[in-house]
Amino acid sequence: MKNTDPLQHEPFSFSETRAGLVQIAYLGKVVTTLASREASRFLARMESLDRKAAQLLMAKATGNFKRGNERATDFTGDG
Repeated sequence: MKNTDPLQHEPFSFSETRAGLVQIAYLGKVVTTLASREASRFLARMESLDRKAAQLLMAKATGNFKRGNERATDFTGDG
């Protein structure tokens, strides 16, 4: 049985627009956009994460990316 990590090759990336939006891309294609407070929380959280944790946060931020039954993400880290 192979133990493959789907985030190993860092498929997620993000960029911030001049308008303050955060666009999260999967394999180069934008899959979600965060605005205002949500974007600010996301950016603040990303500052303290290592590469693997950042990939996980971006995957969660895309919402229901894996199976459709994941819980909502709290970008503040407060739970």
